[in-house]
Amino acid sequence: MQQPTIDRRGFLQTTATLAAAVAATQAARAQSAGALTVKSVDRLAGGAAAYAYAVKAGPWLFLTGHEAYDFEKGLAPEVEGPAANRLSGRPPLRREADYILRRMRTILKELGSDLSNAVRLDQYYTSGAAVSAYHLARFAEFGAYIPPSTSIIMERCFSARANTHASMIAIVPSAGWMMEKVTLPGEPISASGYTPAVAVNDFVFVAGNQALQQNGRLAAGVEVPAVARWQGESSFRRQVHYVITQRLVPSLEAAGSSLEQSLKAQAYIRGVDNFPDFLDVWSQYFKTIPCAVTLVPAKDYSSSESSLEINLIALKNGATRRKQVVDVSIPPAATYGPCVRAGELVFPSGVMAVGRDGVVPSVENAAALDGLSLRGQAQGATVLSYADAVCTAVGASMRHVVRAQYFLTDIRDFAGVSAAWLDKNGRQPHPFAAVQVPGPLPPSGACLVSDFWIYAG
Repeated sequence: MQQPTIDRRGFLQTTATLAAAVAATQAARAQSAGALTVKSVDRLAGGAAAYAYAVKAGPWLFLTGHEAYDFEKGLAPEVEGPAANRLSGRPPLRREADYILRRMRTILKELGSDLSNAVRLDQYYTSGAAVSAYHLARFAEFGAYIPPSTSIIMERCFSARANTHASMIAIVPSAGWMMEKVTLPGEPISASGYTPAVAVNDFVFVAGNQALQQNGRLAAGVEVPAVARWQGESSFRRQVHYVITQRLVPSLEAAGSSLEQSLKAQAYIRGVDNFPDFLDVWSQYFKTIPCAVTLVPAKDYSSSESSLEINLIALKNGATRRKQVVDVSIPPAATYGPCVRAGELVFPSGVMAVGRDGVVPSVENAAALDGLSLRGQAQGATVLSYADAVCTAVGASMRHVVRAQYFLTDIRDFAGVSAAWLDKNGRQPHPFAAVQVPGPLPPSGACLVSDFWIYAG
């Protein structure tokens, strides 16, 4: 048989043209995404989800939802231990914590930073024992400096085998981007060792705060005696007042900021029945102060008496960046606060999948067709449309979402959320963190609260 002839010069020219086109496309994508650097796997644990486990945006580093499994292969032998005896060697909970923090350190170094440049840690656990093991690992890896931290007990992590889920925000140090550690006058560092607040450039990061004294008990005047039928405001409302006035305000002032400079808060609340009281007290301080806020149900805290933990991001007084409210047409019933921008960072309030008609979409179909993960998909599509609206309002795209946190009442609904992301964004890696929280949520049929972080530099 006569072999076909090949025009090698034409082939090479065509190949070069294609390569140039691919390079131009990649450059255009990088430019359109604000030159973000994304570290990702194309198929998380061998599945269909493309996962962004770290995003570098300017000087900011966002490490998304990290748990003790290999992002490409799934279960990690060094975490699982020998199949015949998982309890041999180092304690399993400590193996988890070591794995997470060592990988985080490796990723930060690849991006030009280190754990000493972390400005915020968000940690979710399944039990107090997991917290204790993680704290031992955290002291070993971080040393003397532990960044502002939030630690919450949740129903479960993303992986059914995991007991610890961690996210981190860090910086790449450079001129003008060096961290200032903040201590509170007259107060020792907590037993878990985290710094109450740090300041970097124009920004202040305040750790998660509860209405607790150093001995772990509720502060004086917060607890309502068990024998009292009523005694003015409830203990929960008193906790909200206390955290704002006696914890957040002093931390901000020590960092050269103030409540008026608040940008975004996350409030972890025991029981959704307390959401209305939280918002009522919150509005007494923030009604005229635009501050994005995300309300998340929580299972437990470092103290069984506590019902609330709040963390906060703010600007310094005299910052060059200015706080501005972003006008986004998200239905009021879908969110609890405004969208706020400060320079390159955009802070939407947490959103739920409530439509303009005040109803969660596809509730009846979702229940009947649960085999399609329709509930997660319909609600995921809705909250992603709201994130897209925020991006459009600030001249960005969904590629500028640097962290997408999902708090689901059933983690299995994340399969639908992932499908909605794929449907909307194609193979763009998904920078998600996902854990299971106590349900139900306030809107009838709602299965998730989502919290998006957007870089519009």
